[in-house]
Amino acid sequence: MELLVIVLNKVDLLNDLLSILVEAGITRATVLDSEGMGHHLAYEVPIFAGLRKMLGEAGAHNKTILALIEDEKLVSELKRLLEEVKIDFTQSGTGIMFTVPAENVIKPED
Repeated sequence: MELLVIVLNKVDLLNDLLSILVEAGITRATVLDSEGMGHHLAYEVPIFAGLRKMLGEAGAHNKTILALIEDEKLVSELKRLLEEVKIDFTQSGTGIMFTVPAENVIKPED
């Protein structure tokens, strides 16, 4: 089992991305509002206020998506579908997507 983590900076792609997840067979996920550390420091910690000019308002908030993946084939299908619709996490500003092994998962049986 793996944990899929997507931090989406281009929040306007959220609905398309969620549709792609469902199409790939990933039907359970958690979507969280999130923000980058640099933005938080610049706007919430006065000593770092000088960062505001560098960061600007663009990309201030993003969405983080978490999903447990039981079948690794679903990740391959997700990558294929993302390429098909040209959502490219290698492009600057889109965000990041990765998986990590998930062990000792306690959840209801499906």
